[in-house]
Amino acid sequence: MLEVGTKAPAISLPDQNGVVHTLEEYKGKKVILYFYPKDNTPGCTKQACGFAERYPQFMEKGAVVIGISKDSVASHKKFEEKFSLPFTILADPELTAIKAYDVWKEKKNYGKVSMGVVRTTYLIDEEGIIIRANDKVKAADDPENMLGEI
Repeated sequence: MLEVGTKAPAISLPDQNGVVHTLEEYKGKKVILYFYPKDNTPGCTKQACGFAERYPQFMEKGAVVIGISKDSVASHKKFEEKFSLPFTILADPELTAIKAYDVWKEKKNYGKVSMGVVRTTYLIDEEGIIIRANDKVKAADDPENMLGEI
């Protein structure tokens, strides 16, 4: 996990519509950048729907929400449409941002060890500095917790 107080690494990834986004374009706004393992899984769906539900409140506070996983643009599009997600979801199948933000880790599931995305949420200020970093994320609680952090 990256340290609070450090500059957020640059990002240039396609969203669910294939449009490339950079972190630089959000300068002047707070950014909730959350990394999640996989579209359409129970925890990831709860987390995304929680952010969607509170999205107007995030916007009122001058913040944008961006989700990132290693799923494809097409997978993200289906996920967005299925759950009416109002925010940007970036596709990172090459793991460029996932590795830059130090969320690609060894995970143990039922005794099996594999590499994967550790659910992590960063709050980045208007100048691109990480002001909160949480890698002990409970999917269902994360959106409400982040709303309180802004």
